[in-house]
Order: sequence, then C-alpha cells, then structure tokens
Amino acid sequence: MIPTVKIGTRGSQLALWQANWVKSALSERHPGLQVELEIIKTKGDKILDVPLARVGGKGLFVKEIEEALLSRQIDIAVHSMKDMPAEIPEGLSVGAIPQRETPWDALVSRNDQPLASLPPGSRIGTSSLRRAAQLKHADPALKIEPLRGNLDTRLRKLHEQELAAVVLAAAGLQRLGLNRHVTEIMELDAMVPAVGQGALCIEVRDNDPRIGPLVAELDHPPTRTAVLAERAFLGRLEGGCQVPIAGYARLDGGQIVLTGLVASVNGRKMIRDEISGAPQAAAELGARLAERLLAGGADVLLQELRA
Repeated sequence: MIPTVKIGTRGSQLALWQANWVKSALSERHPGLQVELEIIKTKGDKILDVPLARVGGKGLFVKEIEEALLSRQIDIAVHSMKDMPAEIPEGLSVGAIPQRETPWDALVSRNDQPLASLPPGSRIGTSSLRRAAQLKHADPALKIEPLRGNLDTRLRKLHEQELAAVVLAAAGLQRLGLNRHVTEIMELDAMVPAVGQGALCIEVRDNDPRIGPLVAELDHPPTRTAVLAERAFLGRLEGGCQVPIAGYARLDGGQIVLTGLVASVNGRKMIRDEISGAPQAAAELGARLAERLLAGGADVLLQELRA
C-alpha cells in the first residue's frame, strides 16, 4: 500500500491548476492513491511590489518548495519549468516533464489591437526583461510598465492602469480558460519565449523508490529533449530573470532545432542565432549555441547587465 502522496505547489490559481493536473494524472493511473496538495509561499509570492529583476537571487518561485521536498515535508514539487534555475539542488532531480502546452507569449490589448497597430508610445505591461527587450527592439517608442501578480491581477491592471496592452504566457491563459482575452499570439519570429515556457517541471528526490516510478509515467520524452537543450543553453549563459535571455527548441524532421537570444535591457542590442542537430545531443547543442552567442558579443552584454 502506497501512503498519501503530498504535492507541494504555490498558491496561485495557475499553480494550483498545474498541481491538480498532476494529481489527476497520478490518480487516473493509480486508482485509490491518496494525493494531497500542500501550498507553500515562495519569496516571489511575498514580494509583489518590486520588479523581478530587482528582487535578486535564483529560484524566486521554487526555493521554498524545494526545501520542503528535501526535508520530506512533501513528496513531489510541481513548478512552471520557466521558473526553474539552471542548477537544481543536490539531492533533487526532474522526475518528469509532461507534454508541453503552447510555448508562445500572448498580447492582450485593451482595444483588441495587435502590436503592429498600437499607437506610438503605447504603454505595455510586463515585468519580464526578456519580453521588454524584445518589445523595445521591435518598437523603441513603446513604454514598458512594471507588472506583477497572478494572471487575473495582470489582466485587471490592464484596465485599471489604462495600459495599451500586457504580454503574458499563452500557456497560462489557455490552462485557465482565458483564451478569449488574447489579441495576438506572438510566435517565434515575433518573440522568442523563456526557456521551458509552457512546460511543467515535476521535481522529486533522487532515487526515491516510491515516488520516482510514479512520476516517471508522466514524462513526455520529446518535451524533455527540447527542454534539456534550452536549459543547457541557459546554464552555459548562467541566466536568470535578471537577464534578457530567451531560448526555444523544437523537434523537426528528426532533428532538434534550438533558437537562442540575448539582449540588452533597452532592446537596442540583440544577438540571436539558431543551431540544429541530433536529439541525442540536445544538451551539447544548447551549450554550443550559448558559446556561439557569447563569441558573437553576448559575453559583453551579459557583463554589462551583471555589473
């Protein structure tokens, strides 16, 4: 008999949706399994009046949950993969990466206007340096306004603060049934997404004989391969939310194709490249693409950003 399995999660509506999805998936495969959610507040949840880039530190939305996993307060941690630092604490591992939802960003505008139709000087809400840099690169006249909070809060602030638009992850809107708000999906040519965007990370303790096999059933190998390439790219650049870094990998015709980007905060400088190769070499390709960007000037950009 397997005792109750405890899933650690943040308390936002989206985080609870994700944790409940994992709970349902486990219960479907193992009828009678008792699965409970435990809500854990992270540093990123507590500090809501400061842009993420200024809060500092790694793992703003995962550290406290990982600590609970290490201390055996919980058995499984469910995160958004894009919140995961490049390095995972010793004793923990990614037990499964389920099939990815859409990786793209979505523009939600107050008057249902796409980005290209917004008036000069329009105010767009986002606290993501990655999104801000790519928006400013596309249109230097845009004004970026800091925007924190869960999805409902950010959608509400669109109107309360009279912003022209906000940019959000399309996956979160889709999971919460909020697609009706989307004005425009910003695919790869318009905006390279965050590393791991649209994917879930189910984190477990290393070599846990009880939990490891349960969680492994939820893994989606093509998604894992793509995310592995993206995270290897991020890891070589030592990136975090304080740096405008973007990366997206896809499987195409038996090859993995990885697009990577590093930008200045103001969007004036942007270094973007692409690499492809065998899926078995996903991590190596990620590191190679990072080296290529560093050699092309990303090293100077990153030094300036971290100074």
